[in-house]
Amino acid sequence: MTIYLPIAELSVNIFIILGMGAAVGFLSGMFGVGGGFLITPLLIFYNIPPVVAVATGANQVVASSVSGAITHFRRGTLDMKLGTVLLAGGLVGATVGVWIFSWLRSIGQLDLFISLLYVILLTTIGLLMLQESLRAMRKAKLNQPLPLRRPGQHNWVHRLPLKMRFKKSKIYLSAIPVVTLGFLIGILTSIMGVGGGFIMVPAMIYLLRIPTNVVVGTSLFQIIFVTAYTTMVQAATNYSVDIVLAFILMVAGVIGAQYGVRVGQKLRGEQLRALLALLVLAVGIRLAIGLFIRPQDLYSVAVGGIGY
Repeated sequence: MTIYLPIAELSVNIFIILGMGAAVGFLSGMFGVGGGFLITPLLIFYNIPPVVAVATGANQVVASSVSGAITHFRRGTLDMKLGTVLLAGGLVGATVGVWIFSWLRSIGQLDLFISLLYVILLTTIGLLMLQESLRAMRKAKLNQPLPLRRPGQHNWVHRLPLKMRFKKSKIYLSAIPVVTLGFLIGILTSIMGVGGGFIMVPAMIYLLRIPTNVVVGTSLFQIIFVTAYTTMVQAATNYSVDIVLAFILMVAGVIGAQYGVRVGQKLRGEQLRALLALLVLAVGIRLAIGLFIRPQDLYSVAVGGIGY
């Protein structure tokens, strides 16, 4: 059964799109990530134009993040003050990112830039995560205690000025690195269609020394509003959000996430991180291969901005 996507200007098999949305939702629920770094490459693999894949993929992140943020809010593991500071930087970063997105599209380098950025980011993060998770699994097998990173330990970040007290997180921290982190995630959200949780969560834990119990909920809070804002700006500026595609992905993603949460609860933390690392690496390698293999159509003719 095929369905026509008006913005992407092509017909797709609705069951494949539903399968993509459900699979990414399942992985999002299992690993606790937004899933934008997976759905965007998958859409690109299915020949959805990157400009549409990036802008529309952000909706998947919103859908999978809302329920998680509500749960963390009810449990009291969401730092609203910290999330608001992150959000301030994220909104500015998203605005800058949309401008960069439009500029790259105008000079015809958007597709290449997105693919290269994904390859670099996914392979780097995937290798680091895999190394850390394998080390943790090896120590757990040998019954060796894992090194603890206490929130009270300070580094150069904690010596910066403009400090604020975040009571929920029980930290006294400069607003500069928090706003900067939100700003960088906002740029990535606009250019890559990702929520940025797979970068923000490790940065908040290991760099800012924020307690792990409030990191995920606070990250999801920021992701919801930045991705929603990015979607609206992309729709108004670049007309690249396909509502039909977004609706299908959101419905399938919400259903898949429910089952992913149940499976994730049965696996150990280091096992989850290892599986996620392998998944991230696989997507990065697949994108890298696509950059180097010889395309079937070496040339295309464009008339009035439309390729034939």
